[in-house]
Amino acid sequence: MSGTLTRRARVVLGAMLGAAALGLLALGAARAAPESDTTKPVRIGILNDQSGTYADFGGRGSVVAAQMAIDDFGGSVLGRKIVLLSADHQNKPDTGVAIARQWFDADAVDMIGELTTSSVALAVQDLAKAKGKIDIVVGAATSKLTNEACSPTGFHWAYDTYALARGTGGALVESGGKSWFFITADYAFGHQLEKDTTDFVTAKGGTVVGAVNAPFQNSDFSSFLLQAQASKAQVIGLANAGTDTTNAIKQAAEFGITKGGQKLAGLLFTLSDVHALGLKTAQGLVLTEAFYWDRDDASRQWAERYFQKMKRMPNMIQAGTYSSVLHYLKAVKAAGTTDAKAVAAKMRELPVDDMFAKGTVREDGTMVHDMYLFEVKKPEESKKPWDYYKLLRTIPGEEAYQAQDKGACPLTKKAS
Repeated sequence: MSGTLTRRARVVLGAMLGAAALGLLALGAARAAPESDTTKPVRIGILNDQSGTYADFGGRGSVVAAQMAIDDFGGSVLGRKIVLLSADHQNKPDTGVAIARQWFDADAVDMIGELTTSSVALAVQDLAKAKGKIDIVVGAATSKLTNEACSPTGFHWAYDTYALARGTGGALVESGGKSWFFITADYAFGHQLEKDTTDFVTAKGGTVVGAVNAPFQNSDFSSFLLQAQASKAQVIGLANAGTDTTNAIKQAAEFGITKGGQKLAGLLFTLSDVHALGLKTAQGLVLTEAFYWDRDDASRQWAERYFQKMKRMPNMIQAGTYSSVLHYLKAVKAAGTTDAKAVAAKMRELPVDDMFAKGTVREDGTMVHDMYLFEVKKPEESKKPWDYYKLLRTIPGEEAYQAQDKGACPLTKKAS
């Protein structure tokens, strides 16, 4: 009797094991099946500094802004879910390229955006060009991205060194700041910003009496500031950004530089930097941004939504990230595909029209839009939290950005 039960048990057990094996094989086959072009998610990567000098510049706020764009678009495009990835490149080009390569090759990422830090942006744009993928630079400034290093699938969204130099540099020279001394971040962005500003200064009859390169991610600017102070230049141009700029401004106050009559020019300065310094220290600074949360009804409404998530108001990089992701998704929908060449063509064809800007995308990849020259308010002029700016001038896009025929982008050069 027990022998019979044993045989029956073996039969039942064998059947169960066989069914389980078939189930595992089916599951494995399902997992192994490649995603089709019509079912795989559309993947977007936000690659920026999330822990260093530029963490407040774009950082996690840009990731949140990108997700807001995806949610506002509806979470899917062409019947496919939109998935957001993010990573910290630590301001290292090799780290940024390694992450981008992993995203493109293994994770099927369709577009990489934000890309704060010019050295990283240049390296990733070069990789994206080789891989036939879209990159949209928002946080990095160097105008090389749409000049010598331009790409048929690469775009530059919020601002560049030319627009910053045209705005802040041009304004200060016109108001009497004829002699300049630069403290420059010693990498691609700083050198390009110094060059572009120098071009504007000298074109308007000003002079550059000296310059010094400061290490990137520097905490002590005392020796550089003393050199600038000794130069007697009317304007000390800070060709840096993020905590490098705020550290330099704080230390300049300790040395009494502005009390001595010299002006500080934060050539890349954003709302987050003003907030970090406070109005008492930042008051009177002139700066150029592409966006201000309190500009109009559309900017205020979007900024209030952003504030609910981040508990701080957005700067131009975070708002620009939202705009760039939204425009990319509109282009994917219009193209009916995620093929980079087709999407890039639609990105250039479609007008940009959102709470960030109304603009156009040129052949060289520049998104041309108005820029704004602001002055930081005095503490007694601020009427509410984050009420930091007064508008000095709106700079039309065609004036703010270098004319395309004056640039060095090979894409725009007609064959002879």
